[in-house]
Amino acid sequence: MKRILGALILTIFLVPTCLNAAETAAESPFKTSEEKLSYGMGLDLGKYLKGLGGTIDLEVLKEGLDDGFTDAEPKLSQEELTAVQEEFAAEMKAEQEAKLAEAKQKNSAAGKAFLDENLKKEGVQVTASGLQYEVLEKADGAKPKAEDTVKVDYVGTFIDGSEFDSSIKRGEPAVFPVNQVIPGWSEALQLMEVGSKYRVVVPAELAYGEAGAPPVIEPNSVLIFEIDLLGIEE
Repeated sequence: MKRILGALILTIFLVPTCLNAAETAAESPFKTSEEKLSYGMGLDLGKYLKGLGGTIDLEVLKEGLDDGFTDAEPKLSQEELTAVQEEFAAEMKAEQEAKLAEAKQKNSAAGKAFLDENLKKEGVQVTASGLQYEVLEKADGAKPKAEDTVKVDYVGTFIDGSEFDSSIKRGEPAVFPVNQVIPGWSEALQLMEVGSKYRVVVPAELAYGEAGAPPVIEPNSVLIFEIDLLGIEE
C-alpha cells in the first residue's frame, strides 16, 4: 500500500497539473498557494484513480486520506491492507493482459489485411522477409551498408493514416547507424540509393513485434514510412 501511495505522490509531482487557463474558472475560489497546490494535487489524484478503473468510494477515500494525514489509528490491519492491495493488483493485471491480448489479435488481423491489399498496388514490391516497398523517387547515389551511418528525413504513420513520428515536423533530419534500427528499416535503407525516396510498409515482425513500443505503438502494429535518404555520413 505504501508503494502505491508513493507512486501516486510521485506521479502528482512529476506530471504537470491538468489545470490551464482554458479550464480554470474566471475567478478561482482558492486564494493562497497552499490552497491551490492542495486542490491541484487532489484533482490530479482523482483523475489518476479514475484512470485505474474499478470502483472507488470517494467518502471512504477521503476518510483514509484524513486518517493517514493526521496519523490516526488505521481502521484496517496491515494484513487486511496487504490482502486488498494484492487483490486489486491482480485485478488490474488481469484487465491489462486481456486488453493486450485483444490488441494483439485485432492489430494482427488488421495488419495482415492491409499488407495483402497493399501488395496488390502497382509498383509495390516485396522482399523475402515480407518487407513491402515502393520507389517514389529514383536516384543514382550510393547504397548504404549495414555498418554505415545515414541521414534521413521520414514520416511514420499507422495503417489508419495517423502519424506517430516525423523528422520533418521536428525540423531536423535523423542520423543513425543502419544496423541500429528496427529490422524493416535496416533492410529498406540498404535497398535505397542516396537521393531516393521510398514508401516502406513494415510488417510487425520487422518492426516492434508483439511487444510494441508503449505507449505510442501497440503490439503487432504494421508501420508505414516515407523515407528520404539524404546521405551517408563520413
